[in-house]
Parts: sequence; C-alpha cells; structure tokens
Amino acid sequence: MSGDRLRVGVLGVGAVAQAVHLPLLARRPDLFEIAAICDLSAELVNAMGDRFGIASARRFTAYEDMLAAGGLDAVMILSRGSHAEPVLQAWRAGLPVFCEKPLAYTVAEVDELLAAEPAGRPAILLGYMKQYDPAVIAASELVAQLDDVRSVEVTVLHPPSAPQLAIARIVTPSSPPPAEVVAAQEAEDDRLRRIAVGEADLDVWRTYRVPLVGSLAHDLSVMRSLGTIPAAVEYADVWRQSSASQVRDISRDRRSMGEVPPQVAASGILENGGRFRLAWHYLPDFPAYRETVRVIHGAGVLELVFPSPYLLHAPTELTVSTLDDGAERRVIRRSVTEAFETQLEAFAAMVRDGAEPRSGLAGGRADIVDCQRIIAAWTGPRGIPVGGEIGARIALDRSPADAVEAVH
Repeated sequence: MSGDRLRVGVLGVGAVAQAVHLPLLARRPDLFEIAAICDLSAELVNAMGDRFGIASARRFTAYEDMLAAGGLDAVMILSRGSHAEPVLQAWRAGLPVFCEKPLAYTVAEVDELLAAEPAGRPAILLGYMKQYDPAVIAASELVAQLDDVRSVEVTVLHPPSAPQLAIARIVTPSSPPPAEVVAAQEAEDDRLRRIAVGEADLDVWRTYRVPLVGSLAHDLSVMRSLGTIPAAVEYADVWRQSSASQVRDISRDRRSMGEVPPQVAASGILENGGRFRLAWHYLPDFPAYRETVRVIHGAGVLELVFPSPYLLHAPTELTVSTLDDGAERRVIRRSVTEAFETQLEAFAAMVRDGAEPRSGLAGGRADIVDCQRIIAAWTGPRGIPVGGEIGARIALDRSPADAVEAVH
C-alpha cells in the first residue's frame, strides 16, 4: 500500500466506470490511488488516463499485462460479461477484488471460485451498492425487529440506459473492438449460455442475462439484506410489448425484437412463510428510473424508493407507516450519503482490515440460483425447451427423489 491509500487497478473503463467508480475513486485520495487502468479499447484507456492523470506506463489493453506489471493492492473489475475468470486471475496475483455485477452467469463458475477463494480473510466484495444505502441499512434494522413479514413486493421501472447516463458525458470508442476480440467474447458468451440454458432459444438466455442477472439481482441482494429470503419461486412469466418508439428504434438499428428487454414477473414463498412478488418493466418512453421495494407486515409497511443509480447523492426514500393512536403515522427518511461511495469505503476496510463485505461469493451464488429458479418457473410449466443448469433445476423440481446433488 502507498501509505494508507490502496493502489487500485481498474479493469473496464466504460459507462459505469466513467459515471460512478472512477470519479468516486478520484475524490477519495485518502483511501485510493488509481494506480492502473485497463480496457480493450486503447482509445478509452488513453481518454480516461488523461482525465484522471494516470501515467502512460500504467495504461493497459490486456488485463494480464496490468496484473504482471505489479504495483497494485487490489483490483476493481468493471468490464462486460461474466467476471469469474478475471476474479480468478486477480486472486492468482494475490490481489483482493471489488467485482461489479454480474459476478457470473452460472453456478458452476461460482463453485469454481468458492474452491479457489483465498483462505484467512475476505477476498471479494460484490458491487451491490444498494446494500450500502443508508435507507436499506435502516430498513434492515427495522425488519430485523419484526416476526410477521407477510409480503415483499418489488417493482422496477427501467428506461433505456442512454438517457440515464447522459448526465455523465460518457466517452465511447470511435471504432468497434477488433474482430478477433468480438469473436472471443461471443465464443465465451456462447459457452456460458450452453452451461446455463443448454440449447434453449436465445430469448431465454437474453432474459436470464439482462432483466434477471443484470438488474433484478440487485433487488434480490436487497431482500437478503432485509432478511427476507426467497425459499421457492412458484410462478414466473415473461412477455413482450413494443411501443412506437421501440418499433422505430428497431427499424433504424436493424435489430430484432429479441434484443429488446422483455417484461418479467415472478412470485413465490419466503423462508418465513410469507410471499414475495417481483416485477421488472422495460419502459423506453418513461423518462426516469424507479425501483420500489415494499415490506408488508402485521403492524404496517416499510417502503424503499430508489432513484436512478447514476444520480449520485440522490436520496433513496424510506417510508415507515405504522399505527399511531388510531391513525396512520408515516415517517420518511432521506439521506444524501452516496451508497456507491459507502461501498468503496467498505472495500477499503475489507482490504486493509479484513472487514466482511455485505455480499461475497455465497450471496452472489444465492442470487444466481434465484434467477435460475425464475427462468425455470417460466419455462417449465409452459414446456419451453431449456437445458443446462436451469434444465437440471426443472428436472430437480419434477423428480426430487431422483435429482442429483449437482444443482441445488
């Protein structure tokens, strides 16, 4: 370490890195030094290197080269796709990891990580920033005092990413990655697709990747923070509806409807016997991201309303409704403490002091399993062909006595 500062290497300097992580690292010189950056795009690496004052010799286009160059105390993995292999490479270099979602797309990847995880102290913090939100922490403390949670209801209204990120003035490469890089990425995506869903239709894979592992995993992590753990998924549905703007965009970009995120709904049973409902809606004509988590219990309601994650310091609102002398009493809590920054503080505490993160591999694995359960509850009853881990999960539900232990 350079004094008390952690020398961090950053893998991936795309939209989320530019909008959130790099600016927050730069404004916390008491905790961090951006010691190296890496991206497949040399253009992006140089643009961010210039912006954040990173020496030319510490700018890389190959992750292996950044790790081999040394001079790092930790790695932040912010790149596209599954992060299981980059995590393994960092651990082989003796470096703890901050890992943005998705940790992985398959249970097999996480089990490989669990087998390789360094012993003795925490080595990975998963980037579920909502778990570090003051409103979520306050809500979790209140829910811990309850013994009669009846229901948890989650609704996500998700506009396209571009309008949400416009305020960050994102720099994008002027040319696509080399053909061989794209081919390698597509080959790896295809390998993981086959492990997760077998030869299922691409729409099944896209649904699993984008609304579920790519977004609703955040809400599953919040549910874990609240102690409201899904025990089973009883019902799930996925459907598509296009608006006029979607039709225009698809025509202009020559994309298929399969590449537009669908709507997703799921419901099931909590470990305490209560129920949960999840709904994720892609709304191309809705201007603002909104995410609501509502906990209903015998004596009232707790409701969390999250703004767009890219509006740094925009407060999450926690409303607590209870009975007060025959009338409803509502208390609203709002804090401008930035969850992404608090998460970075937790990462520094993990690396320096061995503090336990709010989510490590076990939490990430649980979220992947729940996402697979949702796909299984959608495809299984409808006879939609699906193989891989999710197909095995459907078989497990149908024939538990004959099920193998490999999928659990």
